[in-house]
Amino acid sequence: MSPSAANDSTGSGVDPVVNGVSEIENVIIVGAGPAARYGIQPLIIDDRHDKTTTGRADGLQPKTIETFKQLGIAESLLKKGVKIYDICFWNSDAQTPLHRTRREIHYPPEVDLKDPFVLLVHQGMIEDVFLEDLRERSVDVSRGTPFVRYSFNDDLKLPLNVVCQDTKFGVEKTLRSKYLVGCDGARSMVRASIPGAEMIGDSTRAPWGVLDGVIETDFPDLWSKVVIHSEEKGTILCIPRERNMTRLYIELNPRMHDVLSSEASSQEFVMQRAKEIIAPFKLSWKSVEWFTVYKVGQRVSNRFRDESGRIFIAGDAAHTHSPKAAQGMNVSMHDSFNLAWKLNLTIRDLALPSLLETYTYERRKIAEDLINFDFEHANAFAEGDSNALAANFAANVAFISGIGAKYAPNVLNSGISNETGCLQPGSLLLPTRVTRYIDANPVDLQLDIPLLGQFRIFFFTSNPHFSKDFLSTISSHLTSTNSVLGRSSVAAAKSYDLLNTHFSKSDEFAQPQRYTAVSKIFTPVLVTEMRKEEIEIADLPLMFRRSCWTFYMDDRPGVKQSCTEKWVGGVNENEVVMVNVRPDGYVGFINRWDNSQGDRACEALDVYYGGFLRG
Repeated sequence: MSPSAANDSTGSGVDPVVNGVSEIENVIIVGAGPAARYGIQPLIIDDRHDKTTTGRADGLQPKTIETFKQLGIAESLLKKGVKIYDICFWNSDAQTPLHRTRREIHYPPEVDLKDPFVLLVHQGMIEDVFLEDLRERSVDVSRGTPFVRYSFNDDLKLPLNVVCQDTKFGVEKTLRSKYLVGCDGARSMVRASIPGAEMIGDSTRAPWGVLDGVIETDFPDLWSKVVIHSEEKGTILCIPRERNMTRLYIELNPRMHDVLSSEASSQEFVMQRAKEIIAPFKLSWKSVEWFTVYKVGQRVSNRFRDESGRIFIAGDAAHTHSPKAAQGMNVSMHDSFNLAWKLNLTIRDLALPSLLETYTYERRKIAEDLINFDFEHANAFAEGDSNALAANFAANVAFISGIGAKYAPNVLNSGISNETGCLQPGSLLLPTRVTRYIDANPVDLQLDIPLLGQFRIFFFTSNPHFSKDFLSTISSHLTSTNSVLGRSSVAAAKSYDLLNTHFSKSDEFAQPQRYTAVSKIFTPVLVTEMRKEEIEIADLPLMFRRSCWTFYMDDRPGVKQSCTEKWVGGVNENEVVMVNVRPDGYVGFINRWDNSQGDRACEALDVYYGGFLRG
């Protein structure tokens, strides 16, 4: 990746030319925080001269951990981070000294999670993982390059003109791109450039101080997540961190009577307030790595894209809230994941406009759900009501984990409700174990197939021999140009030959080609309740033989529910259940078919995928 813009000190919007050639970027991303990495190669610009090294966001929720596993970047973070499994509540008032009032499991068993903990690592460590992965794929970040503005050409089909500042030479330069994505934080310049875009909500709530450091204390619950409330002095949220550190969020103006003075915003004042709240326990700092003061506010942009559908915002540029539930970075990254695969298919001219339109519908609803929860959560923190705080947390625990973030029906999320199983259109896959046929490895089915920008089509059958005619009809249809997916697969193959990400060192181990043997658009997945010795891969129709790494036996002993029972409510020998899963792991379309209804299933697939693919 190399920026193609020449310096344009006038900022006139004239397309830059380098060596007589004017390059066009597919997408320019403003802001180099954590972001999605699959798909086409972006040009990333950032106003900062260096990456994040301390502080900022620090909590990864279970769904984000799962996503990182599928991206192949979770291992080092899991090794270095601190895992939180419980939460404690402490209170004091004028009559009662500070004491523990309750202890709760952070993610109780009724929340169905593979990783029932919060992983604490500072944002810089997470950025390092993304940046290393980008470098492996020959993508760098152009730093010291603040975004200034964008403009359209007279012909709206032509690329955008994206003007940014070259701080090294003190001049403006103009880049050209098909799309622009603003991931540039709460003070987003990209959002400010979108006509009519503004943040709606409350932005003037109470100030809090944040301290990351190594502390000395006789407080007994240091390595749990803790809410400490003093009726007189305010509230502390205490979170253990990597490298023996602790993060403290300290309420600075609990009664909100006065405007906070500059002196009260100092590190010394914040430390003293923390000592007063935690008394009679002792508290001192061996070292402080990061300190800041911020104000709580819950706001959502009224627009997540411009009218042309070519400029988007994500993360803090689109929504802001308090950091105390460890949601900001997680929701922001899933904004990016949602948008990235849709942009990938759109830029390759494989998608209809209806696909990209779903980004705003889906992610703005999640942002609204977040700030509604966060408003109550922040108030409960400030009031120090451990019962109200615990009740609020329990009511929203699935959403907090990320697993409970659901999308409403749209062109991507359709089909009948799954009345007997847990999977529903617009919801995420839940954890389940199966055996991979080809190597007999026990695997987590929701995680085993890596995130490659593909749809996954699961076929559940009690016996592939009984369902042979159905599976053969599906195999022939989906691999022919008579189907939407077949035509899209042909177009995708040509696109990926021309425009593809670089093969990285990690790909040598992940072997992504195992999952693209049939198509760059979709991966077929076959799940059966048969025993391995009762069937051979050679017995399967051609499409399933080619995708031999996605053939699974639903035979794990000792589990409460088989995968088939849990996900789709079981399947009898005369039927096949089909589950279409989007590239971001959300269920799109579910249906149950009699073994004789292969042709009808093919028609249903064409209708579903024809709603957003050009095939």
